[in-house]
Amino acid sequence: MDDYYVSCLPQANGDYEVHKGYCIYLPAERNRHALGRHKTCDTAIKEAKEKFDQVNGCFYCSKTCHTE
Repeated sequence: MDDYYVSCLPQANGDYEVHKGYCIYLPAERNRHALGRHKTCDTAIKEAKEKFDQVNGCFYCSKTCHTE
């Protein structure tokens, strides 16, 4: 299981990105919301969608949940 976080600052396209705790693109602590530990990015994305409407997985650390 991995720790997951969602960025509180949207990307230019409006996506709030979900990252694993070790991602090199993990936002600063003040700019992210902890989603807890998850087996897959799918459940982390589901939890992030409770907070934000437009959510996407990080291309680098959550590639299986990343959409173009």
